[in-house]
Amino acid sequence: MDTLKAKLPPIGQLGPFIALLVACLFFGATTERFFSGENFSLILQQVMVVGVIAIGQTLIILTAGIDLSCGMVMALGSIVMTKFAAELGLPAPLAILAGIAVTAGFGLINGLLVTRIKLPPFIVTLGTLNIAFAITQLYSGAQTVTDVPPLMTWLGNTFSLGGTNVAFGSVLMILLYLGVWFWLRETAAGRHVYAVGNNPEATRLVGIPTDRVLLGVYVLAGAFYGVASLLAVARTGVGDPNAGQTENLDAITAVVLGGTSLFGGRGVILGSLIGAVVVGVLRNGLTLMGVSSVYQVLITGILVILAVTVDQLSRKATR
Repeated sequence: MDTLKAKLPPIGQLGPFIALLVACLFFGATTERFFSGENFSLILQQVMVVGVIAIGQTLIILTAGIDLSCGMVMALGSIVMTKFAAELGLPAPLAILAGIAVTAGFGLINGLLVTRIKLPPFIVTLGTLNIAFAITQLYSGAQTVTDVPPLMTWLGNTFSLGGTNVAFGSVLMILLYLGVWFWLRETAAGRHVYAVGNNPEATRLVGIPTDRVLLGVYVLAGAFYGVASLLAVARTGVGDPNAGQTENLDAITAVVLGGTSLFGGRGVILGSLIGAVVVGVLRNGLTLMGVSSVYQVLITGILVILAVTVDQLSRKATR
């Protein structure tokens, strides 16, 4: 019995899968349209932007930080790449790279303020959230950018898989998660991220440059926000200056529901994908049931509090 228990994953890692399974069974039993390939594909399309943002958010939370600016930085990236292409006539690949460079630049600013000046990540990213919002509104003139080149919307196209239309953007999201999972699990650089979040002082004493690791994490997170910008453009077909206003909380929700500890050092990146899908399933299922969106937000909030409570109790139990 003890051997079997030792082989099982920690409950914190199983929790997201259990929540997803329970939610699917519940909505499958209450709505006829839930268990269909098209509906599951729709759920993935609805969560792919937040899902990719959650990759960067997970990396930062693993280091015991948090990024409140991620949603607005993503919106700024989408405005930059669409305006560069639609109004300046820049080739789409270069415009996309420019947008990702801007979001990575914000990650660099966040990282420098956290590592060099030692400001709390919460305060730093709260400030850059407002800066990114202001720049987005000023640069776009608060106007939606249309006439987006086809290359920028290609990831919103679909292909048939077993009779179900699957978006290329959904596939990209899953591949990104698998790549980051491998990096965190199998490389020294990935393990350093966990070490910094678990005990930064002990990590520094063994010769790992903690500030460099933190700076790299923030820049990498910014690059993922840039990819999310492209997915947002692909899904809507426009550059929307009003996007990104709730994506920061949605991404944090996905990370927390996915079992990553807000105290750093613990979590599995694939859990954030499951967390994002759990939120998508809840909203999709409740919509199919005709439940008001207010109750969707209420239930999501309750789940976040429960997830953080479980995390806190598990930390106390291991002391």
